[in-house]
Amino acid sequence: MKNSVIYGLLIGVLSAIWLFVVIRTTVSDLSDSKVAPIEYASIFIPLIGLYFGVKNFRDGELKGQMGFLEALIQSFKILLVGGALAIFSVILYVNYVLAGNDTSFQSFSGRIFGALLVGVIFAFGVSLLLTTKSNKVD
Repeated sequence: MKNSVIYGLLIGVLSAIWLFVVIRTTVSDLSDSKVAPIEYASIFIPLIGLYFGVKNFRDGELKGQMGFLEALIQSFKILLVGGALAIFSVILYVNYVLAGNDTSFQSFSGRIFGALLVGVIFAFGVSLLLTTKSNKVD
C-alpha cells in the first residue's frame, strides 16, 4: 500500500501543479469546452506515474514476478490516490481561484471525466506491459 500512496501522491501533486501553474497561465478561457493543445501534454503525468509505480511494485515487493490482475489492482490503487488529490485540487481551484463560476465547474467536470477514462486505459496498458507471469486457462 505504501507504493501506491507514494506514486499516487506524485501523480496528484504533479496534476495539481499542472492545474495551478500551466493551465492558469496558458489557457485563456477555462469555461469554454474546447481543449487547448497544451492540455494534451498532461496525459503524460498519469502514464509516467503509473509505469514507474507498477514497475517499482513488481521489482521491489514481488521480486520481478507479477500477474496481470496484480498489476491492474496496483494501477487502480495508484489512480485512486492520485485522482482523489487531483479532484480535491480542482474543487479548490474552481471555488477559490475562479470564484465558483458554474460554467467553469462544468467544463472541469468534463475534463476530469476524460482524465478518468485516460487513466483507466493507461492502467490496462501498463498492466499488460509489465506483466511477467503468464496464467494459462485450460
